[in-house]
Amino acid sequence: MDTVQYYKENASEYIRKTQNIDMTSHYKLFLKYLKPGDSILDIGFGSGRDSIYFSKNYSVTSIDVVNEFIEHAKSIGLLNVYFQSVQDMMYKNDFDAIWACASLLHIKKQELNTVFKKCYKALKQNGYMYCSFKYGDFTGEIDGKYYIFLTEKTIKEFIINTGFDMIEYVITDDLFNRETKWLNIILCK
Repeated sequence: MDTVQYYKENASEYIRKTQNIDMTSHYKLFLKYLKPGDSILDIGFGSGRDSIYFSKNYSVTSIDVVNEFIEHAKSIGLLNVYFQSVQDMMYKNDFDAIWACASLLHIKKQELNTVFKKCYKALKQNGYMYCSFKYGDFTGEIDGKYYIFLTEKTIKEFIINTGFDMIEYVITDDLFNRETKWLNIILCK
């Protein structure tokens, strides 16, 4: 199972399916903590949908590990697009906010706490982070991709000793499959 390979092989279809999803309610949850001009790190930006939206009012840096997503992002006019994994981030106090929409759910369970520590380090003091996970209790492969599902309780074991405080969470329906729920979380440094 290689999640990155899956996205490389299915990049065009993934972009087509996700680039026009209406994320307004998710953006509202996140953006109420920001002010215009703040800097945002978009982790695992995929189709570039969210980076494009944020770039209208914020300074956005976008990272992903799928070359096809990098090339697409550049072709739609995104700036500050980098091939980089969240595990390899070396940022320190660089961003006012982090947006990790449906990306950290592909991080191996044993790496997730370390990834949250790297995100904490990347944020400026009093910075905010949005992240989303499929809701539930599952770790493993689905359709060729690795997933970790979390709940508002189980995420706490992965943010322990990071410095983060969970200040808000919302459980939402999946925009494709109403049987799937999502955990949307706001963390604060």
